[in-house]
Amino acid sequence: METIGRDLREMQRVPLTAEHVAALRAEGSEAIYPAGTYIVRPGDPVDRFIYVEDGEIEVVNPFGEERHVPSTIGPTQFMGEISFLGGGSWSIPMRAARDTRVLEVPRPAMLRLMAAIPEMSDIIITVLAARRRRQLDMGDSTLVLIGEDEDRAVRCIAEFASRNRLPYTSHALGSDDARRVAASCGAQADQPAVIFGRDNVVADPTPEKVARLFGLDRGFTENETVDLLIVGGGPAGVAAAVYAGAEGLNALVVEDIAIGGQAGTSSRIENYMGFPTGISGADLVWRGEVQAMKFGTRFLMPRRVTALEETGDGHYCGVFDNGQRICARAVLVATGVEYRRLPINRLADLEGAGIYYAATENEARYCRQAEAVVVGGGNSAGQAAMFLSRSARHVHLLVRGPSLALSMSSYLSSRLEADPAISVHYNTEIDSLHGDAQLDAVTIRQADGSAREIACCALFIMVGAAPNTGWLSGLVALDDKGFVLTGDAVEAPSPYETSRAGIFAVGDVRAGSVKRVASAVGEGSVVISRIWSHVNDEAVRPRAAISPAA
Repeated sequence: METIGRDLREMQRVPLTAEHVAALRAEGSEAIYPAGTYIVRPGDPVDRFIYVEDGEIEVVNPFGEERHVPSTIGPTQFMGEISFLGGGSWSIPMRAARDTRVLEVPRPAMLRLMAAIPEMSDIIITVLAARRRRQLDMGDSTLVLIGEDEDRAVRCIAEFASRNRLPYTSHALGSDDARRVAASCGAQADQPAVIFGRDNVVADPTPEKVARLFGLDRGFTENETVDLLIVGGGPAGVAAAVYAGAEGLNALVVEDIAIGGQAGTSSRIENYMGFPTGISGADLVWRGEVQAMKFGTRFLMPRRVTALEETGDGHYCGVFDNGQRICARAVLVATGVEYRRLPINRLADLEGAGIYYAATENEARYCRQAEAVVVGGGNSAGQAAMFLSRSARHVHLLVRGPSLALSMSSYLSSRLEADPAISVHYNTEIDSLHGDAQLDAVTIRQADGSAREIACCALFIMVGAAPNTGWLSGLVALDDKGFVLTGDAVEAPSPYETSRAGIFAVGDVRAGSVKRVASAVGEGSVVISRIWSHVNDEAVRPRAAISPAA
């Protein structure tokens, strides 16, 4: 499959030109770091671009003082992580291996240069993306998880980090590596832990605390007003983020779990134009996120918008689950849909402990040489079954209906039927769950009343689609299933505008939308022209709102 930023060594051989360096010199200033000086530490803000003119900079082991990787950064190369684009934090410590002279350009000035000089921007972004890819592939990070397999809270952090492309290292509880890391920071060697460098053992770890360590909320100012608030970071929201930034709109994307949405959990998308060998949903949307950040769009996560309030000046304020607020001249609803939770006893007790709603590399680890069960008849369920069959001993796909013809792409259903590692059970549902602290079996029941028990390590639920629209606070018209009505259905002047002027909807959350990634990307791209007009054209007069009950 195609990925972004694979070959770091090759990318770093492409230097910035003399003209690029001259532009850096005009905007920045020279700094000298004596040998042994730490230039950045984990958690420091990525507030400047650092170009090496003379000397050598090394990556330091986050839990010791020795050099962490054999390669170093020398003259004509530059420091930086992909978080530079979004204004996050450094994730690894770096110091001068010998006396080093650099050019430092403040981040705002550097972003302006990158916008003005696309050839320089291409070189920098490619290297930054390749560095993040190397960190992910090598499990190379200041964030260390101990006891991921044993502790649900640590496993939750692993899922959040994995889905958001945050590098981390995982050690088994009681292993030599776990003892070594725990000893370096004063943690208990026999207890699960989330550690960020030598000085930070995260108490009561949550995704929000980890996001704060990586600076994912660094660019957010409470009660500020943006041009566009995009709620939802799936393909539709990220596509809108790219075009909003490209058109000069001050946009903020808010996502409650992970950039990518449901598409981000897809291990292989083969019918998206331009990727003949396939691409994972996470890689596809990550490309879009990087592209949007290049244009200045900001991302904030994990935050859930719990309410939307209309202000007296025709603007809107989104209220987050932690009580913070953000105001916007326009709002784009791109929250997609959520898999329905099955009405089964003890479901909540085992969520995250054998029951999952995404099938990524992270969850697949728990299925090695064991049996797994996937529930659902759509493309997401089929892709999950194919992906899990690479590591699981056998995969059972449970389909409520008599066939897959109406709900799944033909190429995918044909592969499922032909794969000996996958059994498709039609007219079948989950009857009950078994296991104490961890799922160890399920009972399935067929339409004729017959039942059987399947010993399994994991159950993946990918059934139905419930729109995430409760937070809209009754401001816009919905259909009888809770999807947002737009365009002609509410006499709106554009296809993606809702019954309330200034609120738009795209992607799976919109009534009548085609539930495909390409469709969501298209809608997110197209809607920005109308939003731009709403925000910038004073001649656009607010129209009377249609009752949400319409």
